[in-house]
Amino acid sequence: MNLSTPDSTHSGNPPARAKRPGKPQETAEPTAIGVASVTQLVDKLSEYLTPVELKKVKEAYRFSDEMHLGQVRKSGEPYISHPIAVAEICAEWKLDAQAIMAALLHDVIEDQDVKKEELIERFGPQVANLVDGLSKLEKIEFQSLVEAQAENFRKMLLAMASDVRVILIKLADRLHNMRTLGVMVPAKKRRIAGETMEVYVPIAHRLGLNNIYRELQDLAFSHLYPLRYRTLSKAVKAARGNRREVVKKILEAVKQTLAMAGIHAEVYGREKTLFGIYKKMRNKHLSFSQVLDVYGFRVVVDSIPNCYVALGTLHGLYKPMPGKFKDYIAIRKINGYQSLHTTLIGPYGTPVEFQIRTQDMHRTAESGVAAHWLYKTGDQNMSDLQQRTHAWLQSLLDIQQQTGDSAEFLEHVKVDLFPDSVYVFTPKSKIIALPRGATALDFAYSIHTGIGDHCVAVKINNETQPLRTELHNGDIVEIVTDPNSRPSPTWLNYVRTGKARSAIRHHLRTVNVNESVELGQELLAQALAARGIQPELPAATIDKVLAESSAKSMEELYADIGIGKRMPALVARHIFGLMEGETDVLPSSAPLAGDIDPVTIYGSEGVSVQLAPCCLPIPGDQIVGQLRRDQGLVVHTADCLPAKRLRAKEPDRWIAVQWGEELNRRFDCRIRLLINNEKGILARVAAEIGESDGNITYVGMDEDDENMMTQLRFTIQVKDRVHLAHLIRNLRRVAGVNRVERERA
Repeated sequence: MNLSTPDSTHSGNPPARAKRPGKPQETAEPTAIGVASVTQLVDKLSEYLTPVELKKVKEAYRFSDEMHLGQVRKSGEPYISHPIAVAEICAEWKLDAQAIMAALLHDVIEDQDVKKEELIERFGPQVANLVDGLSKLEKIEFQSLVEAQAENFRKMLLAMASDVRVILIKLADRLHNMRTLGVMVPAKKRRIAGETMEVYVPIAHRLGLNNIYRELQDLAFSHLYPLRYRTLSKAVKAARGNRREVVKKILEAVKQTLAMAGIHAEVYGREKTLFGIYKKMRNKHLSFSQVLDVYGFRVVVDSIPNCYVALGTLHGLYKPMPGKFKDYIAIRKINGYQSLHTTLIGPYGTPVEFQIRTQDMHRTAESGVAAHWLYKTGDQNMSDLQQRTHAWLQSLLDIQQQTGDSAEFLEHVKVDLFPDSVYVFTPKSKIIALPRGATALDFAYSIHTGIGDHCVAVKINNETQPLRTELHNGDIVEIVTDPNSRPSPTWLNYVRTGKARSAIRHHLRTVNVNESVELGQELLAQALAARGIQPELPAATIDKVLAESSAKSMEELYADIGIGKRMPALVARHIFGLMEGETDVLPSSAPLAGDIDPVTIYGSEGVSVQLAPCCLPIPGDQIVGQLRRDQGLVVHTADCLPAKRLRAKEPDRWIAVQWGEELNRRFDCRIRLLINNEKGILARVAAEIGESDGNITYVGMDEDDENMMTQLRFTIQVKDRVHLAHLIRNLRRVAGVNRVERERA
């Protein structure tokens, strides 16, 4: 089939060839796609492409049509209708000819076994690279569906990092698939909808593609929760008629007031999406009527100064609600979004939300990076939005270089795809956007990996704060570094961004490898002993283990166990399964669990063994060990409440540990004192701790005005439980001290 255009019989038409194997074919007849949709695509492209570019697009269409000849979609439509629809969505963003060609060809490698080299020869390397970035890795065998999906996402996101058009085409592809998802079986609909909500919706939001973001959200919602979607949809339609009079009254009043102020503006009502309504009801525990009682309007003006004039005019018309104003023009969102947001008390006492923006801001708000996208040009030619997008895409490459596997890479990227952000300042007033909940340490890594690795302290608003301090909008953050400082495994407990997490894990993986190997060897020996297997494995078994675990050597396998990447119990179980047929190497009976030696802890180990910060165990405490991914062995007290909760969830990650005999170091411990608020008491307490051979590393104070008491909190260093008991007894004798106790998690 040819395009209905004058040059459809151009000599550049590909010669007829045998149809390639692909998805199930139901007919060998030529496709019969409706001319209207093809014509519509050509009309859209003619608005901004040159005749030469349009000719190349037509050649790509003819090739795609030939490759998909006879192939049909689940709905029964000719398959070529899908690439055309994807290209139409891309044409709405006015993407260039190469992107449109890639949209038309995006399934030929995956479905029809067309080689990348053939695409390079026919359409050039850039088009071929785009198509390759969009193609799944179906020729590689993966151990699980999850691993395959993660590797596909990684390939797509890394291709996106070098050319943002990859993700724009992929989002257009996903949007059309979601629009036509109804023909799939329920289980597949839920899987695809869940994947869309988890990955593609946040990416669309991160790139500022709000139209796509909202539509994908609602489509995914309709397939994940069809009953809730239908119920809300009916309720919104029923409520729409009742709201019409109020909306009309507000519109007329706003237009008249702005006109009187000499402001030319477009004003229109803004309806919430169904998923937006559902999310607000669920998160804020509101009824449907409470959510629908808030009216939304958008005011589009011609300049930034008029945004603020319009704001003042509206505040004169209706009373503003305190604390409900946000200036996203002065400090734009991380995805480039700009607007003034305000909530006013409208007629009948109903809340009215207004978004005030310019035409340029409106285009960016709806289409994000696709509104004026740019690729492979110098930073001096980039808009602020493009620079932000470029910086985020580059961070994907940083994470890729530091990440061990595809699942971990995807985990880090998902962390950075949350829509809510906080905006903080460097001492030189540069704005840094971070995910909500980010800490000062995340800020350090957002500046540079080297800054994060050597971070020792932070000043927030000129006050020294712990590295774990959560940041808030408007904070001024200054990082203090030390070239001798190194990342601590405990940092993983409170960093929020994927970049920080991957950088810390990369450091922990690459330092103290020997220590990780030794710990892993000890842990595996313990797990093998539990199954009655000697730690010295036969050569044949070792070869099988390495072949099936993808580890290059036993040292690498031990290191993975030592940092918590692999579970010793699961590795031992796998080895036991391999050896079941080798009766000559298996003992006649396994030892009793009580005969298995626990792992010995000396407290002086490096990053592979840590004392849990929640309970700070000291020698003499009953202890247990938890294997945490990329943190190695974390030691808790046996009565630690957080540890008990974690143990109930993942019992396989816990092992027996014990203190060693010779412990030539001191251990941190927290104590709490309730004292009379009187002169000199702190000096007396500190002196007694010193005389009891204790070392103070931290002191904090909480006052209780009602009881005229003060609560002191110390972190002190002691040798063991006996030393701590002696110190506490001495503190209880200090005048003014009412109570002393060890602080527990």
